[in-house]
Amino acid sequence: MACLLTILALLVTVATASAGVMPGIDILAQRNFDLLQGKRVGLITNQTGRSLAGVSSIDLLAAAPGARLVALFSPEHGIRGDADVWLSSTTDSRTGLPIHSLYGKICRPTPDMLNGIELLVFDIQDIGARFYTYIGTLHHALRAAKQRNIPLVVLDRPNPLGGMAVEGAMPDAAGVARRIAADKSGCRSLTVTHPIPTRHGMTVAELARLINAEAGINADLHIVTMEGWQREMLWADTDLAWVNPSPNMKDPLASLLYPAFGPLEATNLSMGRGTDRPFHQYGAPWLDPSAVLKNLPELPGLRFSATSFTPSAAGHPYLGKLCQGIGVTITDLQRADLPLAGLHLARAIHRAHPKQYNAASGFHGMLGDREAWRMLTVEGMLPEQVSARWQEGIEEFKKRREKYLLY
Repeated sequence: MACLLTILALLVTVATASAGVMPGIDILAQRNFDLLQGKRVGLITNQTGRSLAGVSSIDLLAAAPGARLVALFSPEHGIRGDADVWLSSTTDSRTGLPIHSLYGKICRPTPDMLNGIELLVFDIQDIGARFYTYIGTLHHALRAAKQRNIPLVVLDRPNPLGGMAVEGAMPDAAGVARRIAADKSGCRSLTVTHPIPTRHGMTVAELARLINAEAGINADLHIVTMEGWQREMLWADTDLAWVNPSPNMKDPLASLLYPAFGPLEATNLSMGRGTDRPFHQYGAPWLDPSAVLKNLPELPGLRFSATSFTPSAAGHPYLGKLCQGIGVTITDLQRADLPLAGLHLARAIHRAHPKQYNAASGFHGMLGDREAWRMLTVEGMLPEQVSARWQEGIEEFKKRREKYLLY
């Protein structure tokens, strides 16, 4: 164990010596894991929980002097981020620790899972979109920590979409509260656990502060901030290695496109899951790209083009079938209004295929606007008219979030 501690300490020291942005796990290691001393620790993490040197947070906490790592908790996609199905709890083959699944029959830590745990640590890389489920897992962790009267430590990481832009619809607060109250498993509400815009521009630690206060949870929350991160930074500016946060989030550009076009996955389209460019392309066997493109205006900072692909991810639409589709390329991020572009693409596809293209109920929740689909497809409203309704909520949120920002 002493040898392992020495190696891990050396790896952290070497990596941080020349680092631009240092995530919370590296800062905690530099502080000799001070917040964990004398505690039996539960760690909520996955493959993105790693130091600058690429050392797993699991390994670092397992070897942390003065602390005892006793359990692991995995979010959607599992502890290694390679699963696209509901998961059962299991045992980690490397450490022998129990892995409690927070994406299965139940999606929140239960009292049995937390038995014997004196402190929870959250270390997961989010991507900056409200409906990415890791935010929901964080929310459930805050509530569980409060119920058990144990501290929760959030190790902060960058928002890949930056910390400046705030865009998209904000769900109705009363509707969100009703949805959470009716969700016995905690799984159905994972994509919308708090009224925040689609692109919120906050880090996970900042979100934890906001949710803890605004939802009236008041858990014993501790934050380990990053060093070197600035709000205007996108992922490429951090010099951090990209680790796929989920099986089909394969590059930073996909994370930029996801807040805009992710809700279209709740329509009868394929997002190209299982291909080499998921979330860069959207299609179906019945889609006519030329007809769709005729209905798409030129949008600043974006280019749409005809494409084709064959999805290969099990459990998702059109597995193994050739899909004709629309590819999206960002040409100038500063000029692009991404949530508006998502509305434009949905409207263009519906105008080209009014009888074939439809949305499931999940579309409304992901988008955060229960009226948008009807306005676009039934009333014939322009996307600009629909998104203009969001602006008041965005401005109000910017004021709300100000006191929770750390950078």
